[in-house]
Amino acid sequence: MFVVVSYDVVDDRRRLKVAKALTDYGRRVQKSVFECDLDERRYLRLKETLDRLIDHEEDSVRYYQLCPRCRRAVEVSGWGSLTEEEEVVIV
Repeated sequence: MFVVVSYDVVDDRRRLKVAKALTDYGRRVQKSVFECDLDERRYLRLKETLDRLIDHEEDSVRYYQLCPRCRRAVEVSGWGSLTEEEEVVIV
C-alpha cells in the first residue's frame, strides 16, 4: 500500500526521532511529509513505532492510504516527484 505520512510534532527532539524512524519506511518529500510503499505488516509496525515516539496530547501523525488510482492522480508542482514503487526481483 502507498501511504503518505504527515506529522506535526511540537518538541524538536521528538520530531527528529519521528523523522529518523520514518526514513526506515519511506522517502521524505517535504519537511514533515513522507511517502511510504509498505505491506500491511510494515504499516502496522510503522504506526506502533510512531505511537511510541509522539506525545499524544501535543503531537499529531496522519496516515493517508492512497489506492493505485488515487496515486496516479497525484500531481507535484515545484521540485520533487512522486515516490516510485520499488521493483522487486526474486532470484
